[in-house]
Amino acid sequence: MAMNMRVTALMVTLACASVGTAGAQQPPREPAPAPDSYEGHLTAAKVAAGFDFTGLLARVCIAPAAAVGANLTAADRAIWYAQPHQVFDNLYWLGTKIHSSWALTDRDGIIILDTLFNYAAAPEIVDGLKKMHLDPKKIKYVIVTHGHSDHDQGAKLLQDIYGARVVMGAPDWDMIAQGPDMPGGKPRRDITGVDGQKITVGANTVTLVTTPGHTPGTLSMLFTVKDHGKPLNVAYSGGTSIAGIVHDVAALAVYSDSQRKMAKAAAATGASVIMSNHSEFDEAYTKVRLIAARQPGEPHPFDVGADGVQRYFKVADECAQAARMKGTGY
Repeated sequence: MAMNMRVTALMVTLACASVGTAGAQQPPREPAPAPDSYEGHLTAAKVAAGFDFTGLLARVCIAPAAAVGANLTAADRAIWYAQPHQVFDNLYWLGTKIHSSWALTDRDGIIILDTLFNYAAAPEIVDGLKKMHLDPKKIKYVIVTHGHSDHDQGAKLLQDIYGARVVMGAPDWDMIAQGPDMPGGKPRRDITGVDGQKITVGANTVTLVTTPGHTPGTLSMLFTVKDHGKPLNVAYSGGTSIAGIVHDVAALAVYSDSQRKMAKAAAATGASVIMSNHSEFDEAYTKVRLIAARQPGEPHPFDVGADGVQRYFKVADECAQAARMKGTGY
């Protein structure tokens, strides 16, 4: 009996020693990076992104200088063409597999948000509306978030054929006027979008939020959609990429300020839907096709919750600050 007790005691002693030794052999944890450092901002962006905004994280933090779909043409239709989809009661997606155009609809008329490359404008926007049994002649306004070719080249087509009023920020109107010729032609200068301006057609109102950074005149938007009659507020990011400003510390600071400004504006409306004009950021091309498989009671694929919207802009802000800290290291 005494022998058994001594053996048991010895085993317990050895086990405890083994645990203690194993614990002692664990390497010390690395200290958390300083918040205002490249590693600190990158870590904050990763935490904010979670598994919801991996595309945003990859494009703005991991590969900020990359561009997607910039060199396609009409001949590449098999690569870029996508069928239109109804996303909400009053909102339709008219985008390509890469870029997005949206139609906010009402019986009194249509507001188009962004207009794609010239080669895609007619097949995606005009023909897309018709496929959705909507009349392009009812387009009243075209809001161009910024003066880059993947979003503004279709504006003249809609302006010339349907008499649509075109809205753009003043610096980007200037940028287009001073820039090279555009495929399809430059739209005539029309409405200058300003902060807080409201564009209304029937029951739909789009509130403009100036968010410079991606371009000097970038416009973001706030508006309401209906999901089977239930109103949901949308925050639409007008310019998310930092590819053109990744080496410009001053422009990155302006961009970060705009992300925080838009986050605050979205919070004030309780926005729970985040949208953009690139599928790489909001996964529009994937999400619009998930709607058909949505079961009763399931959340809408675009409804990420108010916290999700805030995290989206947090990712963009932190990634820009990471680029600022890293300077010209890219």
